[in-house]
This record gives sequence, structure tokens and C-alpha cells, in this order.
Amino acid sequence: MSAPTKVAFPSFMLQICGELYPPVAGAPDRNGAAVVISHPMTGVKEQTSADHARLLSKARFYALTFDAGYQGESTGQPRGLEDPRIKALATVSAACVGRMTRNGGLHKENNKEVPEVIAGVLQVADQWRTSVADNPSIEAPPMFSSDISQIPEDTDSFFKDAASYYGSKRGNHPRSDQKVPPSSYDLMIGYDSFNLQHLISPRPLLLVAGSKAQTLHYSEDAVATAREPKELFVVEGKDHFDLYDDLTVSGPKLIDFFGKNL
Repeated sequence: MSAPTKVAFPSFMLQICGELYPPVAGAPDRNGAAVVISHPMTGVKEQTSADHARLLSKARFYALTFDAGYQGESTGQPRGLEDPRIKALATVSAACVGRMTRNGGLHKENNKEVPEVIAGVLQVADQWRTSVADNPSIEAPPMFSSDISQIPEDTDSFFKDAASYYGSKRGNHPRSDQKVPPSSYDLMIGYDSFNLQHLISPRPLLLVAGSKAQTLHYSEDAVATAREPKELFVVEGKDHFDLYDDLTVSGPKLIDFFGKNL
């Protein structure tokens, strides 16, 4: 399999850096069909995005991975800023950073906005901007530790699973340090991944999630309010991060979905 080609393109005032994976001969001809793959929050294009790109490339799709603005090899300051803002759409381990931020957690029971949480998050963002004004070289704090040995026993299982991925050879990468400047928080407060998903129709929608994923409820809620054609595909026994690099079950499903709809 040939190495991907480095590519770059402008987006607003930023340069977005990506890698283009060409189709590999041997699979059915896809007539130039292409899939664009974005990475998870705190990630970079060389991690789970690359695993999915290689899978789709071997199935004879073009696959483009890219680093979000302010992250990885793409330009933009401050580094690590999270600024969340199609023929067929598929997600794997979907979640909504906006709802997490407004609701004070990512679990199913965190299903309502909490005004005190929102006020606290905005205060942290304001304090961070003041700190940066006083000391422009200050480094953003990590959103979570990727060193599993340093995580307290009572830490939420989601962040333990995150450390197992990002802190090991499964997902470790020097440009993925899990640092997110708190100036991201007020941008995240006003964002929602799913409030307009009904407008995706008539484009096909596939949501893939693990049965043990703490974030499964996001995909369940999304498919409930989306319009046809839509499908929720649950992979038994897998958590949120298992599906980042274990494509045994989800991979063939994605190939079939894009093969039919692109």
C-alpha cells in the first residue's frame, strides 16, 4: 500500500493540512468515490482517522484525513483550540462536546443544561484569556491525563479508556497532547452536533457505536430525531475508544455503507 500524499488547503485564514490516501487496486471500482475523515477532539489525523483511511483505501475509495484548524499540522493560534462548526454521512463513536460542556458531563443522565455549569465554564474561559494576556507563553492544560498510571482509581471510566488509547501505542502521537485552551469552552457552549441532523436527509446517515460506550446515547438520540434513510449500528461489547482502532466489525459496515451511497 502506497504512502498517503501530503496536501494542504485554505480555510478562512488558516491552512489545513491533510493526507490523501489513494484507492488500492483489487477491490471493486468505486468510480472515484471519496470519503473525508475528521479526527476526535484532542486527536490528530495520524491516529484513528488514518486507521479508517487505510481501511477505505484498501476498499478502493479515496480517503482524505485532515487536522482541524489550530491542531496537529494545521495552522492557527492558540494551539489546540476547539472551534466546532455532504452525499452520505457516517459517524463512529459520535459525541457532542457542546452538550457535554453545557450539561456538565457526557453520560446519559447528563441530559439537561445546568446553568451553574455554564456560568462556571464561561468564568474559566474568561480567566484563561486574562492569564494569556498576562503571560502569552502560558501552556494550555491537558483535558485529561494520558498516563494511565497517574489516573486516580475513582476517575470516570471514559477518561480511563481515553488514557488507554492515547497513552499507549494504539493512539499515542507527539502532536496529540490532549491540551485544550479554556478559550475553547465558550465556543463549545454554543455548539451542538445533532440539533440539525434532520436536515441531512435525504442523504443517508449511519451512526456506529459500541454497546458499552458511555456515549452510545448520543447516537441513539441522533438516529431517533433524524429522518430516513438512517441507521444505528451497534457493535456488541465495545466501548467508545475500542472502535477507534478495532475496525473488525465496524470496518466492513462502513465499506458497505459508502459503497452503496457514494
